[in-house]
Amino acid sequence: MSSDRLPADVHPDEEVSAAHVIARLDSLGLTVAAGESLTAGAVAARLADPPGASAVLRGGVVAYCNPVKRDLLDVDAVLLEERGAVDPDVAAAMALGAARRTGAVLGVATTGVAGPEPHQGQPVGTAYIGLAWHDASVPPWGDPPPGAWRPAATGRAGDGDAETPRPGGEPAGWSSGAVLRRLDGDRDGIRAATVEEALRLLMHRVGRRPSIMRR
Repeated sequence: MSSDRLPADVHPDEEVSAAHVIARLDSLGLTVAAGESLTAGAVAARLADPPGASAVLRGGVVAYCNPVKRDLLDVDAVLLEERGAVDPDVAAAMALGAARRTGAVLGVATTGVAGPEPHQGQPVGTAYIGLAWHDASVPPWGDPPPGAWRPAATGRAGDGDAETPRPGGEPAGWSSGAVLRRLDGDRDGIRAATVEEALRLLMHRVGRRPSIMRR
């Protein structure tokens, strides 16, 4: 697929380039940030590659250990202690923290197990990709992505002040969740595939609905 054409629809197995994502976000006036554990900054690096990325990418946090997830991405300490880092709600919280800490309206996050050994009872190849967005800024989502989209445990944000915390720590006016992917390959391959899945999830969020394209 040529990088100068934006897909009107994104098939779950279709390749999505960072240029597609940046161009679509730019066309909608949206900004994004990344919170990364499994990919250690590779998602932000990919999003920074295309010309014009500075209009869209606000920044990123490499949160490779739990104290950084807690202190810089505001992931709940009890959640980390009870479930560990390889968890869908942790991924969602990382995405939310990345967005709010940088002033972006979208956040994407990665956490999982690249190997060579299983971790926290999860097999090698487990990847959770978190996504968060500001409800008033990002157009409504028609359909969740194929596979097991899991909204954050605190539920979808409702109306109200975007800075007012909800039970569980999620602020009103924000929504978040995560998808689980089981990936094959060695350590490098799993991390690279996770980056691709993160780009695909972002594109699915802002690129599938015709109403968004006409906006």
